[in-house]
Amino acid sequence: MRTWFWTLLVFVAAVALALLLRDHSGNVLIIAQPWRIELSLTLAVLLILAAFIILYVLLRVMAWISGGPERFRSWRSLRAENRDHELLENGWINVLEGRYTEAEKELSKVLGRTRSSNRKVLAGLASARASHHLGEFTRRDQALALANEAAGTDARLREAAATVAAEMYLDQNRPQDALVLLQPLQDASSRYFHATRLLLRAHRQLRNHDRVYELTRLLLRRGVIDKAEATQLIETSAAARLHAGGAEGFKSIWSDLKAEERVLPDIALAGAAIQAAQANHDEASKILEAAINVKLDARVLSAYSQCPPEHVARRLSKAEVWLKSHPNDSALLAALGNLCLTGELWGQGEHYLLRSMKIRSDMRIHALLGNLYDRLGRPADAMNHWRLASSVAGVLPMLPINRALPAADTRGDPMLIDVESLPETTMARHAEAPQAASAADFMDEDISGPQPVLTGPSASVRPSVPVDRRPETDSDLDEYFDSAPIPGVDLSQTSDRPRRGPERY
Repeated sequence: MRTWFWTLLVFVAAVALALLLRDHSGNVLIIAQPWRIELSLTLAVLLILAAFIILYVLLRVMAWISGGPERFRSWRSLRAENRDHELLENGWINVLEGRYTEAEKELSKVLGRTRSSNRKVLAGLASARASHHLGEFTRRDQALALANEAAGTDARLREAAATVAAEMYLDQNRPQDALVLLQPLQDASSRYFHATRLLLRAHRQLRNHDRVYELTRLLLRRGVIDKAEATQLIETSAAARLHAGGAEGFKSIWSDLKAEERVLPDIALAGAAIQAAQANHDEASKILEAAINVKLDARVLSAYSQCPPEHVARRLSKAEVWLKSHPNDSALLAALGNLCLTGELWGQGEHYLLRSMKIRSDMRIHALLGNLYDRLGRPADAMNHWRLASSVAGVLPMLPINRALPAADTRGDPMLIDVESLPETTMARHAEAPQAASAADFMDEDISGPQPVLTGPSASVRPSVPVDRRPETDSDLDEYFDSAPIPGVDLSQTSDRPRRGPERY
């Protein structure tokens, strides 16, 4: 728009000048001894304009020539800046894509070439992150040191370096080092939400449940944390605070909780446990009932079913009310069965436990049924349910009753004769009963043949017990074949079958 305006203005001036010169056709006389120059007015004006334009062009050319060195320096600076931007951009893209080795190469060039403190800090932090993901913690610390040095006294750059370093320390499970960097940021501004989230993470790793509770509440009020995540953190930290405070700190901690927080399962269990330890079973019942009214949690129902016998009637009537609206809840039926067992209501307890078992075969239900049948004098049913409980728990395998256990490992028995260490002997067709314990059931098949004859060093060795010549019966054969082989003994060397010729021992 400005260009069009000046163009129009020039045309208007040109037209006005032409009209003026047409009406005033005078002469211009220039006397410069010894010269006398006479020109028309029009020509004089045109010469003046031409001289102005030529002088202007000459001055601009001279200014351009004199500004060459500065312009060259500016061009070099611009080229270096573009190169740094390109390397920094490629480095960050490689970091985000997970190409950490390539990112380190690009960012190292930026650190070695750039003269800008901002770009040096950004390159140092990106290089530190790449080294951190590669597990090169020494190089990471060196890059962080370069970034801190380049940041100087710039508050924003120093905060950025501290935040990135703290986040990497938390990834390395070094919460104490992260706290040193994050606490000044939190003290300077409570609205520094990213630093606050990192601070929350550090206190979670340190199990500082009081600070976790406070920071979660702060972030929840600011609306910068998901409510489900905040609820979980509040539940865990508040339950830990209740356990740590005990009966002395229960009142102050419990009063600080909101109504919707007191019914969370972990918090309700912790509060009820403290009240039950102080024999305040009515207060414990109220805490657990409020939580169960919101949600039928299996852990809360299990805790509700554990009470002294004098409180069974009240809790049983309350649980039966819940059963009307949740008739197929396995945990509720198990809690009713446990309450009946505590109150010695055997028939009703069996009814609830069997209903719960039909819905879900749970270890605890089988264990309760086993205890019930044991009290009723039905040991077979009790053993069956205890065995099922062990199988559900996965602790003991379910073995058939008629299955024999494996043979014991007797390789460490000093009384066992190792046949591999005996001296070599030449044996006849039939061998005497071996002296090893594994041949206790040895019987000579050819009972009518002559006695075996040994040659060599073992010829003088005679069995101290005569060989049993009784005919083999079915019971003897069953006993023989039922005997398990003993580990560590080569059965090929102790076989009771006759050999077909001399063999090497």
